[in-house]
Amino acid sequence: MKLDILDELYRIILDRKNNPVEDSYTCRLFDGGDETIARKFGEESLELILAFLDKKRERIICEAADVMYHLFVLLASSGVELDEVRGELERRRRG
Repeated sequence: MKLDILDELYRIILDRKNNPVEDSYTCRLFDGGDETIARKFGEESLELILAFLDKKRERIICEAADVMYHLFVLLASSGVELDEVRGELERRRRG
């Protein structure tokens, strides 16, 4: 798996946050504020859990992509960079 697609996605999300685009789903999430972002992340997480419990592989893949996208929106909204999360994962790996 190429990690650069994740970095690219995060950069696009940050760009939408800083340079809103009309009719952008990402911009609508940011406009909705923290509650909208949190609610959508929770909704997508639940959909992933249900797909997992149903053992539906293709649905798991789609829902996992949705969860990752909405997680990135949540992180961007919080001002958390992907490198900070990577750093935490590295710290845990060494610990």
